[in-house]
Amino acid sequence: MFSARITSPKKYEITDIDIPVIDDGMCLIQLEQWSVCGSDIRHTYGPVHPEEEYPMRHGGACHECAGTIVESKSEKFKVGQRVIVLPNVDGPGGLVEYYPGREERMALIPDHGDIGEWTMCQPSGTVLYSCQQMGTILGKSVVIMGQGSIGLSFTAICARAGARRVIAVDPIEHRLDWSKKFGATHTINPDAVDLDDAVNEITGGIGGDISVEASGYPDAINAAFRNVAKFGKVIIFGIQEGVRGHLTEIDTQYFLKNTPTIIPTSGAGSGDAISHIERMIELKDRGWWDPGEMVTHHRTFNEVNEAYEIYDKRLDDVIKVVMTL
Repeated sequence: MFSARITSPKKYEITDIDIPVIDDGMCLIQLEQWSVCGSDIRHTYGPVHPEEEYPMRHGGACHECAGTIVESKSEKFKVGQRVIVLPNVDGPGGLVEYYPGREERMALIPDHGDIGEWTMCQPSGTVLYSCQQMGTILGKSVVIMGQGSIGLSFTAICARAGARRVIAVDPIEHRLDWSKKFGATHTINPDAVDLDDAVNEITGGIGGDISVEASGYPDAINAAFRNVAKFGKVIIFGIQEGVRGHLTEIDTQYFLKNTPTIIPTSGAGSGDAISHIERMIELKDRGWWDPGEMVTHHRTFNEVNEAYEIYDKRLDDVIKVVMTL
């Protein structure tokens, strides 16, 4: 089967490897769709790692993938069903032709609709989990730092959950256009206006009841602390850029000034990595919101290097890149 792996900084090579053998409670999934995630760019594809770490594991940096079950040793899933599968940390990454999925890390998707659009329920499902940690959103002012696919998911979910104000922040104008489409009541380009002044004007000097860091940049995480209301909540979702162990500098004076409740959130680390993805699939299926709308670019698997470059360099007004066979 084919597999992509990172062999040097920002370079994938496609090779052939053996088809994996599955055990009880597992399914062999022929993958059909793969999507690029910002966390894979920040931790694996983007940074220059020590030379001895190359080539990296087969399957590369990818955890957003979906396909059809071709062999099942699971009582829960059957051959022919379509699923989103979360790769295991101790196995290959998702950029492979066949993946040995564990049933507790698989989510069933409907037979109808484009499988690439259903794949977007994986990242948006993790955002749904984070929003559930906010408590009630109804009637609140929510400030969201970053409007990539994760920030846009926060915008869409908070707007539909009844937030009074959804304040979307991003220095890229075309992303703010998407924010308005998904329900933002206000948008701020921090390169065009003073961010803190703009938030104060919108909120009457109070700040956001909930402030979300969804970009993964040090400036944004500090801005989230500055622009939260007194005794508000700061949701930390964005993965800071750089190799693991890299430290982000935070201005602690705003901890003391605003004394917020700080809530780090990670669907993958929640102890139940799949249920929030299942809930997002249900919400999409009933028409509540379709995260598949964020797919702006399509490439084939053989164009994996181009797909990652588009996302890494933010080319051509990209929001999400999906690869197909």
